[in-house]
Amino acid sequence: MALEITDANFEELVLKSDKPVLVDFWAEWCGPCRMVGPVVEEIAKDYEGKAIVGKVNVDNNPGISMKYGIRNIPALLYFKGGEIVDKQIGAVPKSILADKLSKQIA
Repeated sequence: MALEITDANFEELVLKSDKPVLVDFWAEWCGPCRMVGPVVEEIAKDYEGKAIVGKVNVDNNPGISMKYGIRNIPALLYFKGGEIVDKQIGAVPKSILADKLSKQIA
């Protein structure tokens, strides 16, 4: 299951992770976010032990959303070594999200 990432635990779970991290920035009222949500959960299961997969509710965590300039959601950011290495804005098929994450593991 995807981790709930908040302003409070972002540094610990994402920036200090020794594994690649996929962070899904989303909100309850966002239709495309509801389409991507189950895909992100599947990816979390598929990559368990190889990568960290988490979700940030932008309404509840404005600090981290502002820090990374999130204006459009869903926004999926890929982190490695505490740095953004890739991103995807908008709803896309699982294969695209998974391929981007696989590249960070290789």
